[in-house]
Amino acid sequence: MGQLRYWINTSLDGFIADADGRFDWTEPDVELHAFFNDQERELGTHLYGRRLFAMMRYWETALELPDRPEVENEYARIWQAADKVVYSRTLTALDTPRTELVAEFDVDDVRRRKETSERDLSIGGADLAAQAIRAGLVDEIGLVVHPVMVGRGTRALPADVRLDLALLEERRLSAGVVHLRYRVRH
Repeated sequence: MGQLRYWINTSLDGFIADADGRFDWTEPDVELHAFFNDQERELGTHLYGRRLFAMMRYWETALELPDRPEVENEYARIWQAADKVVYSRTLTALDTPRTELVAEFDVDDVRRRKETSERDLSIGGADLAAQAIRAGLVDEIGLVVHPVMVGRGTRALPADVRLDLALLEERRLSAGVVHLRYRVRH
């Protein structure tokens, strides 16, 4: 049975993007990118909202670009090897391999995916993750906290949910970034 992980870059004040939708302060250096590669390598399936998938789709063709750092090429290979599920009411088709389009987020479907998966799953996109957190589906939350405050914007975590968490790991990364990994106590 796979665990459902929500891992997200966040500002110190809890936002994944500022009020203008910018998240340039999350740009990883080589050390941070290698850390992300290690985390992604453990995953078998990504559950994405439409907007996040549109951004992550870059990794489908990244290997075709010249002069990419090896850490980014490694990430591209890891991402391409994973299955992807994209939740969207507006998309009608996808042009990436190993990608399934689903119109609506369905709690029972995600629960079944977890129960039948041999590897862990990730969920990405603040709105989609909030639905999964509210439904009690998320088993682990990983916050990659960047040393910046943005004041307002898109929240990393829903404000209307109480969760009891157990700290599994804390790690200092480069440039003042800290990783906090929690298990959700169900």
